[in-house]
Amino acid sequence: MLRSNSNIQNSYEFVCLEDLVPQNHQLRKIHKHVDFSFILEKVKPYYSVDNGRPSVDPIMLFKMMFIGYLYGIRSERQLEQEVQLNNAYRWFVGLGLTDRVPDHSTLSLNRKRLADSNLVQEIFDHIVFKAIELRMVAGRVLVTDSTHLKANANKRKFVKQEVEKSVKNYLDELDAAVEADRASNGKKPLKPRKVVTEKKETKISTTDPESGYMVRDGKPEGFFYLDHRTVDHKYNIVTDVHITPGNVHDSTPYLDRLELQVKKFGFEQSLEAVALDAGYFTASICRKLHKKNIYAVIGGRSFTPVKGLIAKWRFKYDPEHNVYICPQKHELPYSTTDRDGYRHYKSDPKICAACPMLHECTRSKKKQRVLTRHVWQDSKEWVKQNGRSRSGKYLYRLRYQTVERSFADAKELHGLRYCRFRGQKKVLEQALMTALVQNVKKIANHLAKQVG
Repeated sequence: MLRSNSNIQNSYEFVCLEDLVPQNHQLRKIHKHVDFSFILEKVKPYYSVDNGRPSVDPIMLFKMMFIGYLYGIRSERQLEQEVQLNNAYRWFVGLGLTDRVPDHSTLSLNRKRLADSNLVQEIFDHIVFKAIELRMVAGRVLVTDSTHLKANANKRKFVKQEVEKSVKNYLDELDAAVEADRASNGKKPLKPRKVVTEKKETKISTTDPESGYMVRDGKPEGFFYLDHRTVDHKYNIVTDVHITPGNVHDSTPYLDRLELQVKKFGFEQSLEAVALDAGYFTASICRKLHKKNIYAVIGGRSFTPVKGLIAKWRFKYDPEHNVYICPQKHELPYSTTDRDGYRHYKSDPKICAACPMLHECTRSKKKQRVLTRHVWQDSKEWVKQNGRSRSGKYLYRLRYQTVERSFADAKELHGLRYCRFRGQKKVLEQALMTALVQNVKKIANHLAKQVG
């Protein structure tokens, strides 16, 4: 029999909000296994003790932000509406069925205060320490990579400016290594390095000047930020998040960020290995990891030799005599070490002139082949050897299961594909909050499995 319930909206029922939330809901797991009460102590310095109106519960405001990042809700207005309508969200933040949801302007003001302070970083670190306490972070193998985030800026709105090139922070160590190498080979010391300010012309966004104009092979062109992320391989917990403009090289902040994590989380005794992609394969990174005896596996860079000429790998290096041996068994003795840390090895033009492989070896008018070798090449060779080993191949494959999977989830599930805000601080807050909800989700799911 046909029936209509047209007045059902006006009926009254005696219900409990607890009963309206499914037992297997993700927010139930998080509420049960992750305690957010520590936030109250962290925000106390930002509130007056005896003046002003009673504030909205800061834990409630944080939980609303948390929901926004957990479910990829990009707008504070939309977040207010979602909490208004969703019973599970109301239950999680501590609101009753008839309680008023904090206004979107309150959420926006709270977010700005968080971005201006260091609170989000402190909350993120607290969750990492919680994961360490639960033995979900071992600190033995750290995997690092970066991904590009499209800046909230139009790529056609820019001005061209000359900016100073960044000075490499390992130059003092490199200069010392160069001088030691020249001295051991009987060469005079080089003159002290002149501090020359190099400038280059680049595009500066008029919408978000702190973003960087990125031009990379296989990547979109425009204004971007780079999200540098490190994860622990055990449970894929994110241990570090760092934001730079999109035109900063991946390797630039790596050593400083690694050192920061080691000191902050006490990884001095536990850290055994790192896995990185080819963008981190620089002499300075290889040297530092080698010195610290951290087993490093770094992707190799593809090198295309000049077409028609013999590749460098066909020349064998003799470390005992510090010479290269060409395919015709002739020596290329050491010549000098330049300021950039490269040793030069030059063939004898008289021998080369009579060589049957001359035209396959060099196109130099002097009939001379010159090879270079970095003073830290031994460290680079050590990293390459690690990558060829069985354990090295296994560690490198971990990248796809750990940091790359972490980035994929962040972009696909939590809205990190684009920057919601402008400015490096605000983008860092977005990246930190995204990593934080991923960590909390993993902790809650892990503890729920143990209990279940």
